[in-house]
Amino acid sequence: MLSNQILHRTVQDIKKITGFECAVWDMRGICLVMTNEKMVGLDKRISVFTGTVEAEPARIGDGAGMFLVNDEEKPTYILALAGEGDSLAMAGELGVSQLSNLLFVYKEKMDKNRFIQNLLLDNLLLVDIYNQAKKMKIPVELRRAVFLVEARNEGDNLILDTLKGLYATGTRDFVTAVDEKHVILVKAVESTEDYGDLSKTARTIADTLNMEAMVSVRVSYGTIIEELKDVSKSYKEAAMALEVGRVFYEEKAILAYNELGIGRLIHQLPESLCRMFLKEVFDGDVEGMFDDEELQTVFTFFDNNLNISETARQLYIHRNTLVYRLEKIQKRTGLDVRVFDDALTFKIAMMVADHMRSVREGR
Repeated sequence: MLSNQILHRTVQDIKKITGFECAVWDMRGICLVMTNEKMVGLDKRISVFTGTVEAEPARIGDGAGMFLVNDEEKPTYILALAGEGDSLAMAGELGVSQLSNLLFVYKEKMDKNRFIQNLLLDNLLLVDIYNQAKKMKIPVELRRAVFLVEARNEGDNLILDTLKGLYATGTRDFVTAVDEKHVILVKAVESTEDYGDLSKTARTIADTLNMEAMVSVRVSYGTIIEELKDVSKSYKEAAMALEVGRVFYEEKAILAYNELGIGRLIHQLPESLCRMFLKEVFDGDVEGMFDDEELQTVFTFFDNNLNISETARQLYIHRNTLVYRLEKIQKRTGLDVRVFDDALTFKIAMMVADHMRSVREGR
């Protein structure tokens, strides 16, 4: 079924071209759109007409014309024009043709959308992928990558429409959604493009949504694939990049599957191994072991490559105060984070703790 917005635009066009007031009813006799409120006066005649459309798909007389609109031989709409004259029948037939073509295009678009959704979710057999792609004239051998867009705040509904306006072209790029929280872009990648270009595309998506839709988003993308059948692989990679980003790189707006680093390794570690590692390093659960000031201190220290002076300057504290805080952590954990090996162990242990926390919270 067509949206009321499309139907409204169509009847306005019909009126503008033909000069006849116009309205569309569904097969239950409910008026969906009209160009003039006087058209509601045809309600009773429309109700009678809907019961006879199989024998009489059009009826003209008494100042109006009523025409049946089929969707692949299934009665779908009643188009009514108010007026008289020889041109009324031709105007009705043209209106029926317009609505029938819109129904066909809409159904074809929906079929493609369902195909892409099933492809992403790995719900199709290989033979079905090739057969349906051929039927819809979708190139099978084409470089593509999947981008996954997640709103930082729930309730942002403009992402899908904005991305469709940017990228949905029909046979090369596709924009769809398989759940309420994410929008997916399956984008064609030119032979001259590489992962640097994918990063630029992701940044463009984030900036455009921020400026035009006023939505703050996180964008991830998978690896470049060569064939249509591997789209689900790139989608799963983009989904993993988002999961890893939520846990380890919350400050990042752009997440690439092939740049997840140690976060990807930790994300895939079994829970039992993580618990064993935390017990070895922190003698149990790290939850509540450090206050916010200590964590800010040590992570700023890491960001400055273990440079005491630069870290103290950024934290606006004396270097002796910084040393005192680091020594407190050493006494509590046995790790001197001023030493590279101990700093690496501490960093990994904190990432494992974040991973375990996300598992408990079910993120």
